[in-house]
Amino acid sequence: MSVLSTFDLEALSEGVDIECKRASGRDGQGECPKSVFESYVAMANTQGGTILLGVNEPVSGQFAVTGIADPAKVRKSLWDGLNNPQRVNKNLLIDQCVDVVTVDGLSVVRIKVPRASRRDQPIYLGLNPLKGTYRRNYEGDYLCDEVTVRRMLAEQVEDSRDARLMEGYGFDDLEIEALRRYRNQFKSTKPDHPWLELDDQEFLRSLGGWAKDRQTGVAGLTLAGLLMFGKQPSILAAVPNYIVDYQEGSRASDESRWLDRITTDGTWSGNLYDFYRRVIQKLFVDLKVPFKLSGIDRVDETPVHEALREALVNTLIHADYTGRVSILVVKRPDMFVFRNPGLMRLPLVEVKKGGISDCRNRNLQKMFQLIGQGEQAGSGIPKIYRNWEKQQWPLPELKEELELEVTNLSLRMVSLLPQETFEEMDVRFGERFRELPHEQQLALVTVANEGQVNHARLTEMTSAHSRDLTLALAALVKEGFLTSSGAARRTVYFFPGEPPCAPDELSYLDVSLGQTDRLEGQMDLPFSGVSVKSDDLVENSDHLSQSSDHLSAGSDRLERLRRLTAPLRGRKKVAKALMQSVICDLCREGFLTQKQLSELLHRSPHTLRNSYLNQMVKDSQLVLKYPHKLNHPQQAYHTLRI
Repeated sequence: MSVLSTFDLEALSEGVDIECKRASGRDGQGECPKSVFESYVAMANTQGGTILLGVNEPVSGQFAVTGIADPAKVRKSLWDGLNNPQRVNKNLLIDQCVDVVTVDGLSVVRIKVPRASRRDQPIYLGLNPLKGTYRRNYEGDYLCDEVTVRRMLAEQVEDSRDARLMEGYGFDDLEIEALRRYRNQFKSTKPDHPWLELDDQEFLRSLGGWAKDRQTGVAGLTLAGLLMFGKQPSILAAVPNYIVDYQEGSRASDESRWLDRITTDGTWSGNLYDFYRRVIQKLFVDLKVPFKLSGIDRVDETPVHEALREALVNTLIHADYTGRVSILVVKRPDMFVFRNPGLMRLPLVEVKKGGISDCRNRNLQKMFQLIGQGEQAGSGIPKIYRNWEKQQWPLPELKEELELEVTNLSLRMVSLLPQETFEEMDVRFGERFRELPHEQQLALVTVANEGQVNHARLTEMTSAHSRDLTLALAALVKEGFLTSSGAARRTVYFFPGEPPCAPDELSYLDVSLGQTDRLEGQMDLPFSGVSVKSDDLVENSDHLSQSSDHLSAGSDRLERLRRLTAPLRGRKKVAKALMQSVICDLCREGFLTQKQLSELLHRSPHTLRNSYLNQMVKDSQLVLKYPHKLNHPQQAYHTLRI
């Protein structure tokens, strides 16, 4: 019998999904409540989790152990219910999944629920999956709608979602030039392949893009063939929610317009092959390629090129094209983001480990592999992780968004512990930072780079034990380095006085069903929510300047502001009074955002806000553009004129 403490339960709650139930029963000896089966179903359909019977959780993340007097009785009732098909359609548990642990001297029944495989989902209560399927979110268990359940049923029976014969779709629906370009690339990759002698129809059939129903004799394009080489109107007729979107922006400038964008706007074919060809070139632009020889041939690609290619191909071949959200690729100077509709078919731990492949669109996967793009046997994600780690960058962040049913992969390009970061931490915390253990330094650097950290994110970045990370984060809060908000798995940690804004990676990028008009008609949405247009800088207040120019490259205003920073040029450490004086001079002419000040002063936004801006506002040296909404994404600062 395992022995745990209340702290162990609190640590567990940050690392896994956990549900606590008093389960004392009318006689006080313990019972298996009906709600246990609802939680079992919900966890199995999500990411798995742990159910504790004999523990009360009056406040999320705070535990009161009540104990189970007769755990054998509770275990028997549990097994009877799980093995009753009238109550639950399938029992996923084995003996080792249910045990009794001692917490503070009391017996607690612990139930470890695994994630159900794609072929087992949905797990549901009763006899009707449309009425008894639950999923798990941070707030508890919720009943799935019919669309979600039918999508789970389709995933269960269709090993490859793109093999479906599209009746009525033929060569008239293809962008023939795209197919020609693909054949040329195929030839250059496999110059001696026998398929090169086939006509277009047979070639397409060999790829999995053309099929024939043996019973009816009907032949035509498969969904894979249509998606890969089709014309946009034909694709949309078959897959109404189809949107592919590439967005390139710059954090370095506060422009609200994208630097570049490729989307299904009718100006090009709109199919996946052409999207891939266009986007991969955009992703590779500006990547530094060191001079390297393999024999006598120059090697023009790096591990970063490989990782980006794999990420793009993975996004396209694992997407659920019946989903309600667009395929999205984002490029910024500090990161790349890849989003595809559809949740992962395998648990995250197996995806990261590699060796197992369960591709949603196997024909698309085959088409890319035949031209040398994409890995086999589930090795793609591990390669991305390995290649990113070689750069000493934060490990990729791969996660599912259950509500939107999307998978996000974020690749950040920020050195984990560069000397510059040490200097910023010295300014913020003094020498205390350098005396901290590695995991705590990593947590603080992550907050400086990303605005926040949580237990799950820190787990991705280090091999330390889950309990040790909980202790490390708790110690940072106790010592005043960080503040926490939320409880259990929702706990986030951030610098005191700097609560995190909504995640900027995707919050401004959601293009889902019913939003196509916004995407096509509004091409100037804020990129990461930090832009300030010139007409936004006018504030109706008598003591504030009424005008401000856009900080575009080469503008007169930008040059004037840069001249004001001359006293700081080349100096990493300056007196606080001098920095405040320069900030006042910069903000005297008009509102400037935290990002704009960061670029002008060559200081991190977090350092500026924590060490200078907040105090200057309190001291009435600066005024806020949005004084009643401190965390407004376009918050800006202006020197107060007396």
